[in-house]
Amino acid sequence: MSREYHVGKNGCDKWEGSKERPFRTISRAAQMALPGDVITVHQGEYREWVKPANSGRSDVERIVYQAAAGEKVVIKGSERVQNWERTGGSVWKAVLPNTMFGDYNPYQEILGGDWFEFPKNTLHTGEVYLNGKAFYEAQSLVEVQNPAKRTKGYCRLWPKYAEPIRHPEDTVYQWYAEVDDENTTIYANFQGINPNEELVEINVRRSCFYPVRIGRNYITVRGFEMAQAACPWTPPTADQPALLGVNWAKGWVIENNVIHDAKCSAVSIGKEESTGHNLCTRTNRKPGYQYQMEAVFCALQRGWSKETVGSHIIRDNVIYDCGQNGIVGHMGCVFSRIYHNHIYNIAVKHEYFGHEIAGIKLHAAIDVQICNNNIHNCSLGTWLDWQAQGTRVSGNLYYGNDRDFMIEVTHGPCLIDHNIFASAYSIDNYAQGTAFVHNLQCGGMHREAVLKRATPYHFPHTTEAAGTAVVYGADDRFYQNIFLGGTKLPYEAAVFDGTADYNECPENLEVYLEEVIRKEYGDLEDHLYTNQPAYVNGNVYLRGADAYTAEKDNYVSVEDPGVKIVTEDGAVYLEMEVEQGVLNVNTEVIDTKRLGTVRIVEALYEDPEGNPVTLDRDYNGVLRGEHPVAGPLEELQEGYNRIKVWG
Repeated sequence: MSREYHVGKNGCDKWEGSKERPFRTISRAAQMALPGDVITVHQGEYREWVKPANSGRSDVERIVYQAAAGEKVVIKGSERVQNWERTGGSVWKAVLPNTMFGDYNPYQEILGGDWFEFPKNTLHTGEVYLNGKAFYEAQSLVEVQNPAKRTKGYCRLWPKYAEPIRHPEDTVYQWYAEVDDENTTIYANFQGINPNEELVEINVRRSCFYPVRIGRNYITVRGFEMAQAACPWTPPTADQPALLGVNWAKGWVIENNVIHDAKCSAVSIGKEESTGHNLCTRTNRKPGYQYQMEAVFCALQRGWSKETVGSHIIRDNVIYDCGQNGIVGHMGCVFSRIYHNHIYNIAVKHEYFGHEIAGIKLHAAIDVQICNNNIHNCSLGTWLDWQAQGTRVSGNLYYGNDRDFMIEVTHGPCLIDHNIFASAYSIDNYAQGTAFVHNLQCGGMHREAVLKRATPYHFPHTTEAAGTAVVYGADDRFYQNIFLGGTKLPYEAAVFDGTADYNECPENLEVYLEEVIRKEYGDLEDHLYTNQPAYVNGNVYLRGADAYTAEKDNYVSVEDPGVKIVTEDGAVYLEMEVEQGVLNVNTEVIDTKRLGTVRIVEALYEDPEGNPVTLDRDYNGVLRGEHPVAGPLEELQEGYNRIKVWG
């Protein structure tokens, strides 16, 4: 028989966990709960790392962790510090016993690992917060005592890393720590504020909610605020713990939470340690690329499949102010659904740089559906890296990001439809076999083939590897999008507006095959030296964006539609001027048959169950007509438009 356990600040862990006699800690309830049980946590602040001990049995026999209805429950990985002593000027210090941290001292744990670039061996997973605001870590006590305005930061932009970043507050809040055999001493510059009279917290625990054992399946986490965890850097070749995560499990539901101030990643649905842990950084025997390939095949040997891992739901969460990712995952993310989350301010401190930073960063996102999210003010909005196959990115709002979207070393089929890409740098395309349909792309795209890194592809709707191949570039589809030209970036980047970068690509597979047959370089070279096809039709090109020369039906204009993203009272609106010609393009309802088969994987654009898809609903769910309007919004009309797109 299932039970409901209660947790309250007035409770005691020696009680039975009833509503009248609740447990004191969530951790005590986590040790007791069995399949079908519910843990209801009542209002208050819980400074602990919740480690679910047991697994649910199925989708109908879950273990549910929930905040009591109408009550604010906060789980923190930090502790409050109130024993600050002034050392001179605005600098204070707190001396803390190392026993406070157990076997994980965030002020000794170096921030780094595979694909972590800058700065090397100087930052830690610890953090100091003043009234909820995170400081910057200084590299010496002298820097804390004499702070200089930070004008450089590490930013995830090709090709290299540092650019001027303005942070007016940087001179105000900095910290530095020294650790000896007994104590950890933290120095912080509070710039005239007495820290003993304010709320000052420091990271103590690695996570807030994360099992220590893999395979804790079918768990629901609902309605909490979680914050301030000392989680480490999470590359795809290492264990990927986060502030909140599943630890290589199946069937979690993470919903209606507010998650913020993770040192690195907020939510993890990624891999675990047994398939490799920062071996490139630790040994230098092989490139990280090779270790990542080995991790995939090691996971397959150990039973990586739809039956054992993935199929998570992450919905209706607010995730912000994290250093590396809002959501991260390698392999453990397969068959998951990520929708209606609000993700913002990810990696905007620019405190460190590495190749694994984004609002959502997934490797091997097989059949993952990323839909109807609002992702803004991030270093990079969404990054699909390696083995994105059967993946759909649909109805998402991107704006104010350094870059909106990146897809890399994957062979498709991936469907990118009905998104609003409103940043000046919209897309990095280092992949092939991607279908871009009914998007609004306000910024530029950068495109490259990747001929040095063969990566796996899979039998459709499974994790089983079907082969490996390099990325030749193209084999992409562009149907009924709206492109804006005139991209202006504050840095140097080789981006193009529209689809003209595909002009050297044949317009269909038949022409491509004719070119391959004509060439006589050799088996591999005939394909390597032949541009893959591009399938382009029904697009709108505004403000001087350039069209693919073989495109039959389109609309081209130099007029500026004046696209704006406007936020008011928690809602977001798209404003733009529309010419009549935008509405008159010869279009059709796009479906699986129209999208065809990708060349390398020889698979169709289907839903995760293998059913055909029909793109007959717009960004807001409005039913499309027989000749739908280009772009994400069917309700566009001639003249001025103001359409609600979030909230």
